[in-house]
Amino acid sequence: LQALKTGRLIQYSAEAGAILGRASSQHRHLLAAYGRDLGAAFQIADDVLDVEGDAAEIGKTAGKDAAAGKATMVAVLGLDLARSHADMLARQAAAHLDGFGDRAANLRALAAFVVARRS
Repeated sequence: LQALKTGRLIQYSAEAGAILGRASSQHRHLLAAYGRDLGAAFQIADDVLDVEGDAAEIGKTAGKDAAAGKATMVAVLGLDLARSHADMLARQAAAHLDGFGDRAANLRALAAFVVARRS
């Protein structure tokens, strides 16, 4: 389910950048893996915000997913495990960038941001 939501869009965006930049197949694969893990982390973090976020801060009604009976990672894993899983995915996403050195600093920062965001 997570892969079919916003996460897939993020994965394709990262891979499209590699394609348009004419990256090697290895770099394309690494950027696609980065995008896949970043997208999953983003979606889980969004699910967590839906449970514990403040409506004014997150810009939408909190608890909307649960009220709609949507399947989320928070519903499956619980809040603490979902948060831990998102953190692990963000670290894993950043690890895919190890071979890029400082050129990927902004992408690493983005991975940290998606799980720390409050909106």
